[in-house]
Amino acid sequence: MSTAETLMLVAVFVLICAAAFLAMSETALTRINRIKAMTLAEEKRRGSHALVRLVEHPERFLNPVLLLVLLCHLVAATLIGVVAERLFGPIGVAVATAFEVVVVFVFAESLPKTWAVQHPERASLITAPLVSAIVGFPPIRLLARGLIGLTNMIIPGKGLKEGPYVSEQEILALADAAVEEDVIEREERQLIHSIIEFGDTVVREVMIPRPDMVAIEARATVNDAMEVVMAAGFSRIPVYEQGIDDINGLLYAKDLMRAVRDKRGDVQVRELARTANFVPETKRVAELLPEMQKQKSHMAIVVDEHGGTAGLVTLEDLIEELVGEIVDEYDVEEPPIEPLPGGDVRVNARMPIDELNDLLEAEFPEGDYDTVGGLVYFLLGHVPAEGETVDYDGRRLRAERVQGRRIGRVRISKLEPVADRE
Repeated sequence: MSTAETLMLVAVFVLICAAAFLAMSETALTRINRIKAMTLAEEKRRGSHALVRLVEHPERFLNPVLLLVLLCHLVAATLIGVVAERLFGPIGVAVATAFEVVVVFVFAESLPKTWAVQHPERASLITAPLVSAIVGFPPIRLLARGLIGLTNMIIPGKGLKEGPYVSEQEILALADAAVEEDVIEREERQLIHSIIEFGDTVVREVMIPRPDMVAIEARATVNDAMEVVMAAGFSRIPVYEQGIDDINGLLYAKDLMRAVRDKRGDVQVRELARTANFVPETKRVAELLPEMQKQKSHMAIVVDEHGGTAGLVTLEDLIEELVGEIVDEYDVEEPPIEPLPGGDVRVNARMPIDELNDLLEAEFPEGDYDTVGGLVYFLLGHVPAEGETVDYDGRRLRAERVQGRRIGRVRISKLEPVADRE
């Protein structure tokens, strides 16, 4: 074996080692998210600062790394083929090719990537500084960009670009898997689901609707208002002038008690009303919550697109979207879900459609309505009479406790298949 052939074999060994390092880098860096990288940087781990820079812009390192891996494999294959042909002829080339496939797969792909999967933090901290230096080398960066540009000429696009590498669905799936593996509790999973859904919820879905509002005329006296507040059990109620669409303030129970103590029971409540906050019904609750916290406000009046009163929303309503229903010892409320014999369920007509679908694993349609009561109106096409039913998707919905034009409860039964009934 000549000196040239020996040097080529040494080069092959170096290239395979480089390919293994780059393969480990690719796997490790793509498995570390930005939050984890920032946590390692806060712990002042060696290599963490380079790691943060890389994971913030994965498109900047991934293409150069993949290009270098490909170059290492191709050059190593070429060199070992040349050496084998010189030493053993055509048969040597075939043997060398098979040998190289095994070596490259085991030592340059499978082994480093498996280790990176098993030790992602260590692998990413080890590889990040060198990968950062490599991808910062101008010739490599320009060559990778040029080849990506050539790819985009063949298949129009912008190549790999920064984007949401973890979707909401993936986060929810991870939470579900974590519960099954006893990593987190079911309550923690429910909180994660609530937080994700919180960002997509609008005020209209959580507000107390206009028919359920307790309000008082501005010309009513303090004594009259005190009776209303004590009967309702609320700490604050809206005050209106000409009608419910003309709300001009909020009346606090503590202000009423102070007025009664000062013997001002005949004073009209408009003199005690405080300024009310108004929000559109399409406002996202994720935006409203910090606003109410900043303003130290516990109630806001919800208005529709025409400026009329659609309902009201309290700080408690917003918090309940995250932690579930909050019922104190003075609340007298029916349960939102009531299981019945035979597999039927009775639900509050104000229950959101998405919650009903989750409860029954059903696919009731969503539309311009938000609640089960709205669904019944939609399916029937008219105001139902008490006891009236409508069938949809193998289930029967019965309007119960209809007061005027308002549905209070809906009983849902599962229909038997047609073949079974015959």
